[in-house]
Amino acid sequence: MNSSSALKIAHIDTGLSLRGGQRQMLMLAQGLRERGHDQVIVCIEGTPLEEQARREGFRVFVLPTHDPWHAFGIQLWRVQLKAWAPHILHAHDGRGQTVAWLASLGFPVQRVASRRVTFFPSDRWTYKLKYAYTCHAVIAVSENIRELSVQAGVPRERISVIPDGIEIPAELPGATERLRLRTSWQCGDDNFVVGLLGASTAEKGQDTALAAMALLSERFPEARMVLAGDEAANTPIKPPADSDSKGARILRLGAIEGPANFFPGLDLFIMPSRAEGLGSSALWAMSYGLPVIATRVGGLPEIVMENETGWLIPPNSAQALAEAILLASRDRAKLIEYGTRGRKQAEGFSAAIMVSRTEALYRSLAKDLHP
Repeated sequence: MNSSSALKIAHIDTGLSLRGGQRQMLMLAQGLRERGHDQVIVCIEGTPLEEQARREGFRVFVLPTHDPWHAFGIQLWRVQLKAWAPHILHAHDGRGQTVAWLASLGFPVQRVASRRVTFFPSDRWTYKLKYAYTCHAVIAVSENIRELSVQAGVPRERISVIPDGIEIPAELPGATERLRLRTSWQCGDDNFVVGLLGASTAEKGQDTALAAMALLSERFPEARMVLAGDEAANTPIKPPADSDSKGARILRLGAIEGPANFFPGLDLFIMPSRAEGLGSSALWAMSYGLPVIATRVGGLPEIVMENETGWLIPPNSAQALAEAILLASRDRAKLIEYGTRGRKQAEGFSAAIMVSRTEALYRSLAKDLHP
């Protein structure tokens, strides 16, 4: 296969929601489509991923919802694979890798599995069997995940580190956009606005963020926190009765329509995660010129440079987070300096770079297939 020929690629994700991993898959598919590759997205019927993939114009194959272990869906997909003869099956979650393997047994296809979760497998033998023998390559989104996979028994040479990608804004938003967002949040120029973007799951540490704000209620009444993610939109959280803060100090936005409707209104971004494969939300914030406070877990220390683009703190510590927010707020010049460095750092994690690296891996795997 020459370096200019189009590849046939099937992406599979069995997630039931539309979160970071699913959005990364769609971003990858968009970039590969621009390069002329033929693709299909395989997902569970009726999920937000199916809806979004169809909206973006991708060909979609759905696995039936009520299908224990996807047995029927695997048989249906196997028929499709035999007729289409793809070069690459890329599973973007663990269950998807199992489905891809079973559906393509005996077919001349190369299987790729993405790993973006940081938990160490409880059953190392099953994990090793799955990622050392049912796929031809593993993509880890950080060095941290590669090392965890190696410790679990996956051969190092089978793992490629390809970090998640982000769309870098061409230029930083101006004062007008900042004012528009802060006005909609009922925040003024005298407020110090801290943002957090992510699902309200335990590993994202929203409880730590809320506890930190409670600690700051008297010491830093000008502080405001805006939470974006999958919670109900525009839900204010009132301060304690004994607080001298006026109005709500914390606002839940719910899902946002793109990063441009969130990051330009912030002074600081926080990521108090308990576990994080890489931390693409932090990269997004950095691309908008924001300094970041992040926990020293998973892949976050690989992107947030301590005392250069932000601050690293221990997980599960509301006190450490509160102190870091207070420290950041006291030096506006340092906020700008860290934000400038962060934007430069984020440029190394662009979507285009992620797509190029993944495409190169696909080609290296597919070069001996379907000559």
